[in-house]
Amino acid sequence: MGSTTASTSRNAKRARAGAAVLAVLTVAAATAGCKAQAADSTPAAPSAPPRATATDDGKPGAPPSSPTASPSSTPPTATASPTASPTPKPDPQGTTLMASGSQGKQVRELQARLRQIGHFDRSPTGYYGTVTVAAVQSFQGKRGLTRTGEADTLTWQKLLGMTHEPTAAELNPPTTRPVTKPDKRCMTGRVLCISKNSRTLSWMIDGRVVSSMDVRFGSQYTPTREGTFSVYWKSRHHVSSIYHTAMPYAMFFSGGQAVHYSADFAARGYNGASHGCVNVRDEGKIASLFAQVKNGDKVVVYG
Repeated sequence: MGSTTASTSRNAKRARAGAAVLAVLTVAAATAGCKAQAADSTPAAPSAPPRATATDDGKPGAPPSSPTASPSSTPPTATASPTASPTPKPDPQGTTLMASGSQGKQVRELQARLRQIGHFDRSPTGYYGTVTVAAVQSFQGKRGLTRTGEADTLTWQKLLGMTHEPTAAELNPPTTRPVTKPDKRCMTGRVLCISKNSRTLSWMIDGRVVSSMDVRFGSQYTPTREGTFSVYWKSRHHVSSIYHTAMPYAMFFSGGQAVHYSADFAARGYNGASHGCVNVRDEGKIASLFAQVKNGDKVVVYG
């Protein structure tokens, strides 16, 4: 009895001791993943990424790849869709036929027709300058049109309806200024007879006036020289080497002074002056004159 009791007591102690050891092992296993890592220890390798499934953006069975932006690309921003510009309304006065800077026969006809009804106060020049712009604006204002200064189709049609076809004399009048009595030096030979008083040039052969035209001279600071000279050089497309301005149909007679066409004279009339040259404002007339004059022909400039 006594031995049985002692044996039972020893078995109970062994059971309790085994249970205690098992409890300690269980607690140790549960707390192993929360252990703090020392500063000098090597971090544990990360666990392998999960395998991709067929629903990932990458290929099934491979880890999804992260999209890499281009270095120069920027995040797309929302932009408003371009709005189509409205179709411009047609000009009620139609297409522009002639405007500032235009030149030619139609401009000469425009000027002649405007002159018939008092809107252009000089001979046609064939050049559409500031004077012509002002004349067209005057005509447009009187007819209730927009004062653009451009000869558009409606302006032109109204002008045609109020005027007649210009005659040859209206298109190419001898001059806007009366030609004075020629200097006696102009009465023999081939002569460009140029009067400062009347501001005219007459092309004369043996005392007969072949053609005449309006001219403009230099200012008081750059006067046109007076005297008897001769044409020594002709230059159709000349450009001044001093002032860098065009001098078409230049006929040089005294140093750098020449008879030539002036677009500025055609546009502004006598509101300006030359640098000493004799300016002609009618391009058609000086073109014809240039074709006739020869080197050696006389030039007479007088007061």
